[in-house]
Amino acid sequence: MDEHPPETVRAVEHELTALLRRSRAVSWDIAREVHPNLEPNAYGLLLWLRRSGSIRLTDLAGRLGIGKGTLSRQINGLETIGLVRRDPDPTDRRASQLSLTEEGQRRFDTASAARLERFRETLSTWSGQDVETFARLLNRFNETYF
Repeated sequence: MDEHPPETVRAVEHELTALLRRSRAVSWDIAREVHPNLEPNAYGLLLWLRRSGSIRLTDLAGRLGIGKGTLSRQINGLETIGLVRRDPDPTDRRASQLSLTEEGQRRFDTASAARLERFRETLSTWSGQDVETFARLLNRFNETYF
């Protein structure tokens, strides 16, 4: 593995910090688009639930790398505002399957479409190859960072 110059690694850290800071601000806006009482961190939960369709709490906690207690509290909040439901797990009576309600899907899809449009606008001046490379490198970073 190549040794990277410290200034290059610092530049990556600086840019990621700026991205995450801006991302948090945008997350508040997107969360409010889904539901006025939605916490910004919950958008990521909704994304995972939308992708998986139905998933057990323990499996979702493992994928997200958070504790079951923390996740359960967040899911309870999403249930309270009508975005998530728990259904009995047909393979294990002690467990339940989490999924978005119809209202949760509708609200998430609407907010997600707006978010994707923001990405399209931001990337509109980039070449297709640059966007593909950016997506590939972000995926690689996300797969190896945690």
